[in-house]
Amino acid sequence: MIPGLPLGRNLRSRRFQASALALVLVLATFALPRLPLTRDGVAVLAVVDITGSMNVRDYTGPDGRPESRLETAKAALRSLVAGLPCGSRVALGLFTERRPFLLFAPIEVCADFAPLDGAIAALDWRMAWEADSRVSAGLYRAIDLAAEIDTDLLFITDGQEAPPLPRGEIPAFEGRLGAVRGLVVGTGGYALAPIPRFNDRGRETGFYAESDVQQENRFGAPPADAESREGYNPRNAPFGAAAARGSEHLSSVRETYLKALAERTGLAYAHLDGPGSLAAPLRAAATPRPLPGSLDPRPILGGAALLLVLVVYAAGPLGALRARPSLTPRKA
Repeated sequence: MIPGLPLGRNLRSRRFQASALALVLVLATFALPRLPLTRDGVAVLAVVDITGSMNVRDYTGPDGRPESRLETAKAALRSLVAGLPCGSRVALGLFTERRPFLLFAPIEVCADFAPLDGAIAALDWRMAWEADSRVSAGLYRAIDLAAEIDTDLLFITDGQEAPPLPRGEIPAFEGRLGAVRGLVVGTGGYALAPIPRFNDRGRETGFYAESDVQQENRFGAPPADAESREGYNPRNAPFGAAAARGSEHLSSVRETYLKALAERTGLAYAHLDGPGSLAAPLRAAATPRPLPGSLDPRPILGGAALLLVLVVYAAGPLGALRARPSLTPRKA
């Protein structure tokens, strides 16, 4: 109350009303319980392609410099995990050659955020145990793995098969369509780009040339145009005698192929456009998993009470400053 003022004027003063409201808010922090809250979380197995083509630098990093597909995928995955509601669970796996390798089973994203974020940040192409990249086989096995650990699937790859598929035919999917929900994420630019080459010490030595990479898969039955090829012999040269020519030493996201794989397996497809582009498509594709939780209103109420008290005590000095006469002499 303001000394010297009648009781009625004190009750009607803004300072008194603000002080009373602050007191009510403080008392409410002791009386109100935590409010029940249910949110939708996810349980997902994230499998990241770490094969050689993922080293192609066709993204732009936060510093404006070219950034590899793998680094961009890691940044996007870390951003996704940081934004998931507590109670969500994430497992992490690698893909190279023809199968995924599970690094760890699903863990809770809040309680285990530090080791999860650190594991994603540490992913490196040097972890690959083979140079081949049989994407369809890896995806099919990743679906089986996700079913075993009861999660959805997030499969991040540029879709480049190495060696190329025989006759370009997509291998049959023997699983049940839609048995596992999730997302195939196409990584990389749409224009062909050179693939960096590294020596045995992991030092970059240039880029792969056409002669360094298998341009055609010559296992199994020859293609339909085999008889028209130079040097064709049905027994000794069923694919022709000349070396295959092509652009397999260059790389771009194989989006048409990845969309076909997604449709064949019942998964959704999204292109990786940058570090913040995974959250929305994953929410749309993943299985909603209600997570019981609660909201504590006490910090909000206490903060509002503190703000009101500061306003009350600052109003007097500020009013006095405004009421002080100006020391600047007036012009005649």
